[in-house]
Amino acid sequence: MRAIDALAAAAARIGGDTPRLDAEVLLAHQLGCTRGELLLNQDRSIDAEAFEKLIIRRVTGEPIAHITAEREFWSLSLKVTPDVLIPRPDSETLIDVALRLCAPPPRRILDLGTGSGALLLAALTEWPEATGLGIDLSPAALAVAQDNAQRLGLGQRAAFQPGNWGQGLDQGFDLVLSNPPYIAGTETLSSEVRDHEPAMALFAGADGLDDYRRILPQLPGLLNPGALAVLEIGHTQGPALLTMAAAHGLAGSLHPDLAGRDRCIALRVAPFQPPA
Repeated sequence: MRAIDALAAAAARIGGDTPRLDAEVLLAHQLGCTRGELLLNQDRSIDAEAFEKLIIRRVTGEPIAHITAEREFWSLSLKVTPDVLIPRPDSETLIDVALRLCAPPPRRILDLGTGSGALLLAALTEWPEATGLGIDLSPAALAVAQDNAQRLGLGQRAAFQPGNWGQGLDQGFDLVLSNPPYIAGTETLSSEVRDHEPAMALFAGADGLDDYRRILPQLPGLLNPGALAVLEIGHTQGPALLTMAAAHGLAGSLHPDLAGRDRCIALRVAPFQPPA
């Protein structure tokens, strides 16, 4: 079967928002080439049986990133398994905001709930003099993050250890990044997300704010003087989190993603205000 025919047939079966793109990514993965190389040579013959196995997995709802075992984030190719949240383009907003607001360049970076290591490793590529620490409750996730660091040549600058957010850490950081769970327990998710990604990386109590309630009180003790924390948020949670942050002595600002929705909150320890 020719690639061009296989792609058309696969896209018709996959459906959803990006059926043709999904088919192209899967076929390029099977062929061991880039999507661009595939599109330049769509008349090549392919192993239709092998491609069919990948299409069946996609049609039954398995995420593309789990089928290919990788996902690009901030131009980095990251290993992805069902043990970690699949990195999303929206999360790149955190790196963009950190680049704009973090001055001078950070020397020590902390990633709370590191998962695949996406945020920490992206930050380390932007600040080549920095070192970082990734914390996660899941040993399986830490193994994925460590593997990604080694493959990207960042193993000497990135360390990973188990932990419950910042609890027990006795060092300061110039930049803290985190994409904690922020989905309310009653919220409806697609079966692709609900059935294939780790629930502990998605859900955070009845209002989706439980993990912020744990993280925000820890931040003042983790941030060096003048340091910055950037946390991903649900697009409706900004006002509540600004209020919560202020109660812990943190001054915050909200920042949108490319769709214009609030995507992260940037925090610093607020200047001391003497009593009137």
